[in-house]
Amino acid sequence: MVMEGIQDKYVNPYTDFGFKLLFGTAMNKELLISFLNALLFREEVIKDVTYLNAEHLGTQEYDRRAVFDVYCENEKGEKFLVEMQRGEQQFFKDRSVFYSTFPIREQAKRGEWDYELKAVYVVGILNFSFDNSDEEYFHHEVKLVDLYTHKIFYDKLTFVYLEMPKFNKSEDELESMFDKWLFVLRNLASLLERPRALQNRVFDRLFETAEIAKFTQTELSEYWDSLKNFRDWYSVISTAEKKGREEGEKKKAIEVARYLKSSGTSIELIIGATGLSKEEIEML
Repeated sequence: MVMEGIQDKYVNPYTDFGFKLLFGTAMNKELLISFLNALLFREEVIKDVTYLNAEHLGTQEYDRRAVFDVYCENEKGEKFLVEMQRGEQQFFKDRSVFYSTFPIREQAKRGEWDYELKAVYVVGILNFSFDNSDEEYFHHEVKLVDLYTHKIFYDKLTFVYLEMPKFNKSEDELESMFDKWLFVLRNLASLLERPRALQNRVFDRLFETAEIAKFTQTELSEYWDSLKNFRDWYSVISTAEKKGREEGEKKKAIEVARYLKSSGTSIELIIGATGLSKEEIEML
């Protein structure tokens, strides 16, 4: 019965279940290592990662709780916080900065301490676009910079945001591992077969893990619940966006109609120009 609602061959990485299956389990940590290396370093810098507690409480009783999607550290003690942002939030940048304080503060040592910190990387995989000024600029890497010299002031705190809707490379255009990973994240749920461009060991592991037909009954049930939640959320967001556009168009039509009416334009012409009803126009 569970499979009736699942038509895809591969898991949807934008669901909680799918994202944590691919990146949040110790048995698949080579996938996370490969992704982080491709995203942050473009070479095999990270050799191993250890998963850390994803749920954190503040240092004071009144502090807010933070729950990370994936939180780990490499063999050097550097911290990596990876978040899948499924929908636009008004203060998602603030949330990223707030979350970064936890892996920073937890490095404090009892007794004498010289404040030396390990690097912290916060990665946001965004299922929305927040910068509409450039349709091709989707990979944001942010550090603390001296505005006068334009040089990096502090290189141990990095925020990376990936605006996934802007990544539109086809399989034939994939060049780097970075391209390949973004292609997988963007298209995995809609693939019917494994692309030729993704023929190496790490993607062997990924496609084997992501194949829904190999899930246990328990995994299927958990995935279906997660997929249903994602679809319900997506439907709500899509409806809200459509309503917002319609309300914006209606407001513009009313402004045009009001101007035409004040200019002595006939109601028939205003109806044709704006799509408003005769009753709506007469009420202006």
